[in-house]
Amino acid sequence: MPWKECNIMDERMRFVSRLLEGETMSSLCREFNISRKTGYKILGRYRDCGLEGLNDRNRRPYRQANQLPVQIETEIVRLKKEHPTWGAAKIRERLHRLHPDIHCPAVSTVHAVLDRNNMVKRKSRRQRLKREGTSLTSPNHPNGLWCADYKGEFMLSDRRYCYPLTITDYASRYLIRCEGLQTTKEIYAFAVFEQAFKDFGVPTAIRTDNGVPFASPNALFNLSRLSVWWLRLGIAIERIKPGNPQQNGRHERMHRTLKEETTRPAAPNFLQQQDRFDRFIDVFNNQRPHQAINMKCPGDFFNRQGDATSASQTWSTHSMTRPSQSLHVAGFVTNQ
Repeated sequence: MPWKECNIMDERMRFVSRLLEGETMSSLCREFNISRKTGYKILGRYRDCGLEGLNDRNRRPYRQANQLPVQIETEIVRLKKEHPTWGAAKIRERLHRLHPDIHCPAVSTVHAVLDRNNMVKRKSRRQRLKREGTSLTSPNHPNGLWCADYKGEFMLSDRRYCYPLTITDYASRYLIRCEGLQTTKEIYAFAVFEQAFKDFGVPTAIRTDNGVPFASPNALFNLSRLSVWWLRLGIAIERIKPGNPQQNGRHERMHRTLKEETTRPAAPNFLQQQDRFDRFIDVFNNQRPHQAINMKCPGDFFNRQGDATSASQTWSTHSMTRPSQSLHVAGFVTNQ
């Protein structure tokens, strides 16, 4: 047997008809599961308006207690037309001076009136250049590609933050540098990379993310001073796609080991924390077996000079250049 469908209008008509036939209000209200107050209200609406009174009524209030009078809204619009450059605050003040006897609306209310009448000019949002990663390479020889990044900052026992700048060789996983810095400003990164170039030569390319100091969000091609310096040295720049740290996965995996072995707990000060980093570099490169390279150590594969420029050159943060370099849009350099 199918379910019977109930309609509110039909139920109210049955309720009223049975009342008119002589049944008591109390018994019918119990049967229809309504209060006696509701029962008398339904009966009263039927006597006043007939069947139309049994329909649901509009619950919208007859008036809005805080609604702005039409006359004031019209005056606000008029003042805005007279003074197109004025904002809501000035129009409200002018309205108060012209009509001191009325209660002036709030500045936000005046702005809402202007907005409803399409009298508010909205500034267009500046379209920022969307960052994109460059093409990535996978060289299999030392110094073909270096990976660089800042491991997430952490607080030392002396309440100062430490920002470790790390550099690894892509092919051999060799940890070239791990320097605990007090900031990510590029002036300190210059010194770290300069010493790395002196000790290990210049790599073919360096892979980083799109953050400071490796990139500058407001510069041409997002090139920072540090990345321009690399280009002058003939180093190609590789950048991972924003929000995709897995594109620098080998380096991020090293960061996990670095965090577990040197920062839990953190050292009392920078000097002792750097000593931990230095000991970690030696263990990571020369003692710790690496599963990805068949349980060998990175030091077994990395040649300190690799295929790079001789480390005996005189390095300068301002004059390291190579002849006839041309910069491509993707951020790569070719020698001509």
